[in-house]
Amino acid sequence: MRPRHALALLGLVAAAAAAAPVVLAQSYGKNVSPGKEVPPAAPAPAPAGPARPAPRGAAPAAPAQASAPAAVPQGAPITAEHMAAHRAAYRLTLDRARDNTQIAAANGAMLYEVLDACEGWTTRQRFTLTITDRDGQEIATTSDYSTYESKDGRRLRFSLTQTSQGAVSQRVAGEAEIGPDGSGIVRYTEPEAKEERLPPGTLLPTMHTIRALNAARAGQRILVAPLFDGTQAEGAQDTTTVLSNWQGPQPSQGERFPMLADLGSARMRVAFFSRDASGGGGSGGGGGDDSGGRRDRQQGGGASTPDYEVSLRYFDNGVADELQMDFGDFVVDGRLERLEAVPGGC
Repeated sequence: MRPRHALALLGLVAAAAAAAPVVLAQSYGKNVSPGKEVPPAAPAPAPAGPARPAPRGAAPAAPAQASAPAAVPQGAPITAEHMAAHRAAYRLTLDRARDNTQIAAANGAMLYEVLDACEGWTTRQRFTLTITDRDGQEIATTSDYSTYESKDGRRLRFSLTQTSQGAVSQRVAGEAEIGPDGSGIVRYTEPEAKEERLPPGTLLPTMHTIRALNAARAGQRILVAPLFDGTQAEGAQDTTTVLSNWQGPQPSQGERFPMLADLGSARMRVAFFSRDASGGGGSGGGGGDDSGGRRDRQQGGGASTPDYEVSLRYFDNGVADELQMDFGDFVVDGRLERLEAVPGGC
């Protein structure tokens, strides 16, 4: 089986995608050795260096205040500078499972962090999910996914480590470069040293988010583009994003999370397809059967069933809520529980 990923939203859709290969493997009962415990995801990284005490007699320093970007005026384009540096925590629960599966429950968490690194964005996502079957047996999976993406959408460094039942099941790492026409090259260092070509029009995660937001604001209903996020070793995937109507600020949306007040938003559903199945093809690692994706995918030049789908609501600062990940056999909901702006930038 060639595992597939599942999300890339300011890389969050990529973040969800990072979890999919190992989750899909568990849903099909592959490479599972029940009984071992997996440690919970590590807490968010602390700032570098110990805190220094204030001089005796001095007033304590006020904590650094992070200000989220202001709402983008309607008619003005959203750019990388409008994306908000933030930390978000999502609680994961089972929404539904197909009748022919053995899945009884699924619970976990996803921690997602975006930092402004001046000329680019650094992201880190940690995902943990425990699937319980109808016999009460638990299968624990985790993923740790980090990236650096330049704000011009031309360069991406990526690293992904996935575990199943405490053992590392996959590592993917490397760098990608995109040219003016969207074509480019990926140089992998893991799972093996190799290169893959990226087709014209390829978008990196943050640029995909920005493009989708602008499309929704302009009244578009669909966005089709290859996406490369570094969560698989076979290069880009084809994506189709279905967009809802753009909504202005809602009265209650700032009650739980003040940094979302006064922001517009749109709901989106992103479907991910293997480029082999959709006719795109790859240059080096793309061929062969994919028993880990949707098994009813049509082969050939016609329409195909996606490997997986991700639904969410994006605000115009790149923050997402109402997350839903459809892995085929089962669907997981992600509820935004905590959100904070993070200081940084130039």
